[in-house]
Amino acid sequence: MSGLAPLAIELRAEGLQVQWCEGSVHLPAVALRAACRCGACRARAARERGSDEAVQLTGAAPVGEYGLQLLFSDGHDRGIYPWSLLQELSLDRPVASCGT
Repeated sequence: MSGLAPLAIELRAEGLQVQWCEGSVHLPAVALRAACRCGACRARAARERGSDEAVQLTGAAPVGEYGLQLLFSDGHDRGIYPWSLLQELSLDRPVASCGT
């Protein structure tokens, strides 16, 4: 994947639909929540493993041209998701080509 911002992003409660130039990828809310790299989540990850399977996305805000701040149904709103992290998470997901 390239180092650029995605072509389009669709916010859904169950996750993000991200359109890269290579194709479209669905990133589930649960996977995004588990991938949060904020200080509070890193500390929590050191204490416990697991995720809330019912967590949903409730909003998103752009962070300059750098990435997104995602808001979750469990109240978490501190994580910044740079484009590079979304690309990294996309590598583990099936990609639908741009023509499909």
